[in-house]
Amino acid sequence: MKGYIRQRSKGSWELTLDAGKDPANGRRLRLFETVKGTKKDAQRRLAELLVSIEKGGYIRPQHLTLGEWLEKWLASYVNLHTSPRTAEGYQIIIRRHLIPSLGRVPLSQLQPQHIQEYSTHATSKGLSIRSILHHYRLLHKALSDAVRQGIVARNVTDAIDPPKAVVKEMATLDPNEIPSFLKAAEETPFHVLFYTKLYTGLRRSEVLGLTWGNVDLDLCTLSVTQTLHRLSGGDYVLRSPKSRAGQRRIDLPPSLALVLRQYRVEQENQRYILGKALTDNDFVFAHPDGTPWDPSTVTHAFQRIIRKAGLPRIRLHDLRHTHATLMLKAGVHPKIVSERLGHSNVGITLDTYSHVLPGLQEAAAKRFDDMLESKPRMHDYVGKMSAKCRQEGLAQKRARGDSNPRPSVPKTDALVH
Repeated sequence: MKGYIRQRSKGSWELTLDAGKDPANGRRLRLFETVKGTKKDAQRRLAELLVSIEKGGYIRPQHLTLGEWLEKWLASYVNLHTSPRTAEGYQIIIRRHLIPSLGRVPLSQLQPQHIQEYSTHATSKGLSIRSILHHYRLLHKALSDAVRQGIVARNVTDAIDPPKAVVKEMATLDPNEIPSFLKAAEETPFHVLFYTKLYTGLRRSEVLGLTWGNVDLDLCTLSVTQTLHRLSGGDYVLRSPKSRAGQRRIDLPPSLALVLRQYRVEQENQRYILGKALTDNDFVFAHPDGTPWDPSTVTHAFQRIIRKAGLPRIRLHDLRHTHATLMLKAGVHPKIVSERLGHSNVGITLDTYSHVLPGLQEAAAKRFDDMLESKPRMHDYVGKMSAKCRQEGLAQKRARGDSNPRPSVPKTDALVH
């Protein structure tokens, strides 16, 4: 197997691979590929091709750009295998960021340095590391599908280290700040929604997707069975939770059950005025005519309430973090907290709220110490038991007439078994 490199123009190199003769007609087989970059880039690509041909993994390059493949991928995979909300997010990333920067690069000539340069450029434009990491993961998935379909030989994103997201310190409401927050929220239509989020830890999409059929005010429970999202076009979509753990039942604190009971009476009165009956299929949090609230409107209302209450700026999602943090500090088992939050396993809960664990461990150690303070010290207890065993052993040997009795441990039922 031989290969040659010929410069076509500045920064453009033609690779020629001599693949021997065609067994069918005896003609010489030659494979051609163009590489943009330096001569070293061309030499590296030639070496990759020679190895792939010898291993039988060579794929003839197609005249397909990265942008064209990403559009095909959106239509063939994303729109069929993801939720409308997720698909919309992928479209924004691909069409606003990836295609304008990398779309013209031929898919067969995409190199790791292209991805590195994109990350650097995106950072200079003000994108966060977390956003760039999300772009990297999307591109990795799209290229993995291209490899699986035989369009390219390798996934170039495997050759680079993804950016590392900076973990920000979690913001939560202090217990002393919660009364001020709830009082400021009382004057808005969203008071009961924020009360529910704080006392259950539900996500925004979960609390907006609640219907009255999901709420049992007699048993003081609610069930999470669906989520509500609004697409950029204005359409609302209902989806099942992403995981089985997301479909869950949550016990309501008595105070929240009372608030929801009064809230339902108010909704029934509003519907009566409009000449409609409130049914189990109606959303718990909605306009008087039953249409759902816009999620972005709820978020903006939350920010206004935080400013009005004079509290440190936090996100609406941080009410969920506040709920989990306060429950853990109250001594609730992490497994129970994990189930309330809808995490797929308790490890996610422990990782997310690891900042709470040192305080919990310190409190647990103190409680253990306090528990033993009122009891004999362990070394005293062990010493007394050892002395008792020796005395009983000597007494048994004397009874047998042993002239030189040695201490022995009496055989108890536990030792015999």
